[in-house]
Amino acid sequence: MRINLSKRKIKDIFVTKIEEISGQNLLACYQCGKCSAGCPAIYEMDILPNQIIRFAQLGLKDELLQSKSIWICASCLTCNARCPKGINIAEVIEAIRQILLRKREDHLKINKLSDAEKENVPPIAIISSMRKFTS
Repeated sequence: MRINLSKRKIKDIFVTKIEEISGQNLLACYQCGKCSAGCPAIYEMDILPNQIIRFAQLGLKDELLQSKSIWICASCLTCNARCPKGINIAEVIEAIRQILLRKREDHLKINKLSDAEKENVPPIAIISSMRKFTS
């Protein structure tokens, strides 16, 4: 993966928005990797939890918003418990999801599901999906 870095990206409003929504200081992370080492969903992720933080620190918005890892994170909070700096990594991942969902882009396309598929989706997922279109 080729990454184009610039000072403009690091000072981008995207980075500020993640910190604002999550309530976390992204620069406190020094990339020890303990969050990734304890993650039970790591085998499915394309970007590891510590890499998500690093990408956010560097303002790599497109890479984060296209990552499947932000949807795979189950918010089990193992990463939060393992972080020696006390960064709530699950909240950072949730903030990235929120930024994407606020743009009305969803991983779950409720209108494209058949009735049979809708029966297997947890009700809260359907409610959440519809809520953003009515607020």
